[in-house]
Amino acid sequence: MGPSLGHAARIARALDSSMAARSPIAASWHRSLMRYGLDPLDARPPLILSAAELRNARQSVEPLLDSAQAALDRLFQAAGDAGCCVLFADRNGVPIDRRGTAADDRTFSAWGLWIGAVWSEEAEGTNGIGTCLAEGRALTIHRDQHFHARNTGLSCTVAPIFDHTGQLAGALDVSSCRADLTESYVGLIAAAVADAARQIEALNFRRAFPQTRIILADGSSPGKLGLLAINHDDLIVGATRAARLTYGITDARIAALLPAQEVLADDPAPDLMNAERSALRRALARARGNVSEAAAALQISRATLHRKMKRLGVRRTG
Repeated sequence: MGPSLGHAARIARALDSSMAARSPIAASWHRSLMRYGLDPLDARPPLILSAAELRNARQSVEPLLDSAQAALDRLFQAAGDAGCCVLFADRNGVPIDRRGTAADDRTFSAWGLWIGAVWSEEAEGTNGIGTCLAEGRALTIHRDQHFHARNTGLSCTVAPIFDHTGQLAGALDVSSCRADLTESYVGLIAAAVADAARQIEALNFRRAFPQTRIILADGSSPGKLGLLAINHDDLIVGATRAARLTYGITDARIAALLPAQEVLADDPAPDLMNAERSALRRALARARGNVSEAAAALQISRATLHRKMKRLGVRRTG
């Protein structure tokens, strides 16, 4: 039995057992075979989008892609010398930006690790980009964990990327086809990919809410980035996915005007509150206690200023 047939038989054995219920890899194999109707022995390369389709794909995530540029460069500087390429894929599993060395370009192009290739799980079965997007979590698909036998020479470490509204928007991937890639090095790559994904999300979030205070929310899960965007009326107007999960924030709550204090009641962020208290006192002092003048200087309404003064225990002076 050849290597390809052996791989197909291994998948069949896994699906004949109860492994699919216990193993995320086997569960993905099951989706690939039963839901998508794929053949592990299919040797055709990934589909490639047309120039127009690729242009539309890039435009749909342009702000996020722009926020990713510096992180992509740093990630490639860290992993490129080890024979890896870096891919930024959209929510449909299509790489729309890439970093790689010229010496390795022909190899990666032959594997289909290229801009415009379709790496969704529905199209390619179990693979780093597609399975990361299907499950919404960081993972590594190493060699024969891939569904298609033709992809078993690849090792792909991927982290999901969520946009400023907390929606899954894409995936960041570092792939290698080197046979000497060690497990310890894969672990280092995984940490670097996760860190780069957080950097992209944070920069994109800050750019999406430029006229707000951005605070780091306590209580977020380890390794997750919980950011809140708060406007001049102390209303939460944006939250990252981690912050939404931590505080139960939804689009509906934001649209209904969500006071920051309602969310942060058990997490008062003392440093932020002290800074805000000092800003109110300075504005009132400069206005000699005139609330209307102080509110105008702070670019907030009188009602908002009174509410802040009461919440922060600030008295009018002058």
